[in-house]
Amino acid sequence: MTVAGGGTDAGRDDVVVTLPEEERAAFKEPLGPIEPDPDAVLAAVDGPLIAVGDAVTYHLVRAGRRPDVAVVDGRTEREAVDAEVREAVGDEDAIAVTNPPATLTDDLLRELCRAIEGGETATIYVDGEEDLATLPAILAAPAGASVVYGQPGEGMVHVSVDEAVRERVRRLLSTMEGDHDRLWSLCDPD
Repeated sequence: MTVAGGGTDAGRDDVVVTLPEEERAAFKEPLGPIEPDPDAVLAAVDGPLIAVGDAVTYHLVRAGRRPDVAVVDGRTEREAVDAEVREAVGDEDAIAVTNPPATLTDDLLRELCRAIEGGETATIYVDGEEDLATLPAILAAPAGASVVYGQPGEGMVHVSVDEAVRERVRRLLSTMEGDHDRLWSLCDPD
């Protein structure tokens, strides 16, 4: 596993923005249709595929498609994933980043955007929590890409990236506390 920043640049995992407790409900609203069947999700994918979450990545891999970029943290619904999931989503070349819960760090944002822009298959392993990575993934992904993430107890949310969903994501991210100029410079190409 490759450690982003090589562990020598302490500033690399600085928190850029934090999700305030009073804003969390707005972030639970799905950004696209919910689909429990990974085959149905894959049938609707036309372009790059970005998966956020271990269970989502696992189901997509089992359905026959490894995401172009997968963001995982070894947990699903706050519990450690089992060995089968860990093996299916694992990647010995995974990029390790730090991202505490309810935050987006410089470390995660840089590596996620680099992986999306790189055009090669990549897995990002998050020490902390990957849930909010969906939002910068939508901003960084090209139009027409698919970002898929889990909706606990319901299935997978499939977001087809376009300007309307990007604008919704920008509004959500603007409610977070922190350095928005840095956030936009790291992950928003517009």
